[in-house]
Amino acid sequence: MKIAEIYEILDSIAPFELQEEWDNSGIIIGAKSSEFDKVYLSLDVDSELLDKIEENSLLITHHPLIFRGVKKIDFDSYPTNLVQKMVKKDIKLISLHTNYDKAKLNRFVAEDILGYKVIECDEFICYFEVEDRFANFYQDITKRLKLPCVKIVESKDFIKTAALTTGSGAEFISKVEADCFLTGDIKYHQAYEAKENGLSLIEIGHFESEIFFAESLSKNLKNFDIQAIIANSKNPFTYK
Repeated sequence: MKIAEIYEILDSIAPFELQEEWDNSGIIIGAKSSEFDKVYLSLDVDSELLDKIEENSLLITHHPLIFRGVKKIDFDSYPTNLVQKMVKKDIKLISLHTNYDKAKLNRFVAEDILGYKVIECDEFICYFEVEDRFANFYQDITKRLKLPCVKIVESKDFIKTAALTTGSGAEFISKVEADCFLTGDIKYHQAYEAKENGLSLIEIGHFESEIFFAESLSKNLKNFDIQAIIANSKNPFTYK
C-alpha cells in the first residue's frame, strides 16, 4: 500500500484541514509515493518503540515528532536522533493531532472509555451529563482511566454536566460552560481561576487521557479493512 492511499483514508476520518495553525499533522517522514508493509499506531515516538517496529513500516502517531522547523541535525539529541533511526529502518511517519482531537478522540474517550453520552462538542471540548455528587464522579473517572493519583479542584458538590478535553486543555477553562472540566496539564494559576469561577476540575493527565488514540484509530481503520498494530509509546513520567 502507498502512503498516498492511506493518507486519503486518514483525511476522510479526520480531515487534516481541521488542524490548528501551529500544528504539524500530516506526513512527517516519507513521500506519498512510498510503499509500506505494516501499519503501527502509537501516541508518540520513542526509542523503545522504534526498536520493535519492523523495517518498511508506517507509524501513525497522535503527536507529531517534529512540531517546528529543525535548525540542527544532531543525531545525539531529540527529535533528530529518532528521525535517524526511522530513516535507517525505512519507517514512514504520519501524525493526526489536533484534527483527530476535534473529529474523534475527545468523543471516543468520553463515550467509549468513560461511558458517558456526549450531548455536544465544541471544537476541542465535549460536554456530557453526569448528575452525581462530585466525590462519586471523580472516583469513577479515576477508576476508568486507571489513574495512579488525581488532582482535583472541588468548586461544586454536585455535578450536573461535565466537559472533557483530552491532553492539554487548561487554556479553555474560561470557555467551559459546565460544572466540572476534565483535562490534563493544569497549572497552578489556572486552578485558581477555575475555583474562583465555580468550576470544578479533575486533572486526568496528558498521557493518560490520550493513550486511547491508537485504540480509537484502529477502530476507524477497520472500516476500511486496514489492520493496524497497536504499539504504544511509554509514559515518560512515573509515579511514586
